[in-house]
Amino acid sequence: MPRDLSLRNSFDRVADLYDEVRPGYPVKLYEDLVALSGIPEGGRVLEVGCGPGIATVELARRGYAITAVEIGPEMAARARGKCRAFRNVRVETVSFEDWPLEREGFDLVVSASAFHWVSPDVKYTKSAAALRPGGSLALFWNRSPGFPADLRAALDEIYRDEAPDLADAGHEDLEVVIQRPIDELEASGLFSDVAVRRYPWALTCTAARYAKLIQTYSDHLALPSDVRARLAGRIEALVRDRGGTIERPYLSVLYVARR
Repeated sequence: MPRDLSLRNSFDRVADLYDEVRPGYPVKLYEDLVALSGIPEGGRVLEVGCGPGIATVELARRGYAITAVEIGPEMAARARGKCRAFRNVRVETVSFEDWPLEREGFDLVVSASAFHWVSPDVKYTKSAAALRPGGSLALFWNRSPGFPADLRAALDEIYRDEAPDLADAGHEDLEVVIQRPIDELEASGLFSDVAVRRYPWALTCTAARYAKLIQTYSDHLALPSDVRARLAGRIEALVRDRGGTIERPYLSVLYVARR
């Protein structure tokens, strides 16, 4: 599905909220990333689209030297703040497209829930060029397996009332979504030995947190502010009426490929 790349700048407007409510990734994912990529101890990492530093901190704790690029100045500021204690982490406020390429300078290129926001003409070619021979590209996302049917129906009713264009958003077949990066990696001709790992888990959200969480999604950020507020308010009320919490299913998916 084509993505409107202009929306990637929208997250910076809600950097505080994003940093507050967006979840991280399972510890096992990071362990597998290290094992599958073969990154050496103290190796160099290039992170594409670090956001507020959710994954950056986890990699920095493992002792890697990290150059992180982030297009949003507010997001980049938060990543710098989190990584202040790590002297081997540098966060640059620049898009990956405009980042001055350090050719063959990195053992690992990594991107957490951001690689789909990079221009298709750049993301694989520039990643491969930044990697040393034998280096790896690691991509991961938190995907949504979907809610139980009764809750999904109740949510869809609210979306149809308040934001009909989003009523069917996120209903794309999950397996199609998971397969897409594999197809892209193989079609690039630049990477091989694609390994894929899945990590199912769930996040229990209060009504307030879930209402905040949906307001960090790019399609919701594209809505007029009054529509977004009204939608979030109705969904928060729905969750309160259903016991006050919502179980948000996630499937974290990791892809590691060798240059």
